[in-house]
Amino acid sequence: MKKLLGLSIVATTLLFTYACKGKVQEEEKTTNIVAETTEKKAEAKPVSNEFKKYWYNGTAEITSYKLKQARYGELRDGSAVLVYVTEPFSATKQVKADNPDKTNIPVLKLNSTKKFYTGIYPYSVMSSTFYPVADNSNSIKITNSVQEWCGQVFSQLNNKDKFEISSFSYFESEGDKNFSLDKNILENDLWAKIRIDPTSLPTGNLDVIPSFQYIRFSHKKLKAYKANITKISKDNLTIYSLDYPELQRNLSITFTTAFPHTIESFTETHKSGFGANIKMLTTKATLNKRINTAYWQQNGNKDLHFRDSLGL
Repeated sequence: MKKLLGLSIVATTLLFTYACKGKVQEEEKTTNIVAETTEKKAEAKPVSNEFKKYWYNGTAEITSYKLKQARYGELRDGSAVLVYVTEPFSATKQVKADNPDKTNIPVLKLNSTKKFYTGIYPYSVMSSTFYPVADNSNSIKITNSVQEWCGQVFSQLNNKDKFEISSFSYFESEGDKNFSLDKNILENDLWAKIRIDPTSLPTGNLDVIPSFQYIRFSHKKLKAYKANITKISKDNLTIYSLDYPELQRNLSITFTTAFPHTIESFTETHKSGFGANIKMLTTKATLNKRINTAYWQQNGNKDLHFRDSLGL
């Protein structure tokens, strides 16, 4: 445990977690350091004691899901994992901070992974989203990669004056590209907003940039599309849905209405396949197991049993 220098997010105390190195920083006051980046931001939201107790206790939340993934016109069995953890992020370099600095931004990081097989060969998908705990701007950075036996692709978004995109692919038509996008709602961000403050989730007919994974799988242009967004609560659960008419795609995320707003399941319906084999299919991820643990410290053979705890 190391005490950071006093910083302040609108008189709110935060406990910084140096996740992958296992360094847990004690509570501290910080200034609205998020406002020091290039984006014009709203006022930072206060962080509750409940939030700090759950997200700044030196562990990550890891949830595994049983996956039915639509790919090439068929549903594939697989697994999905969502890893949420708080950590300090460098506002200048836009990478995870190794050392304390007054410009570091506290983020809720989501590493989202999927693994499944298409016939003989495996697919491995990972997206990383670095979203400010202050909940007053878009993610500072988003990355996505897909690996399979045909090749691999990688995309990165950096939040600067505009969204700066770098995209790499083994497909000729999607080869190395660098371009900018005007700022809009990012679908990738919404998974973090759910965990921080679901009351702030946008609803209505809005422009949304779809998830990087969907763009890669569908080979659609990365840009904002109109989405009809709804949020419905029933009993102890809330269903948050985005329907994209132009893409003929629907994403629905079901989470617990009460804190800590855990993701219980999610579905994604869209066209899948080629030629005469194109059909509407629904990817489904249903809750398997969840643990809170300092996974970055559990990298020995003796720690393999934790995978059993996650049903992996």
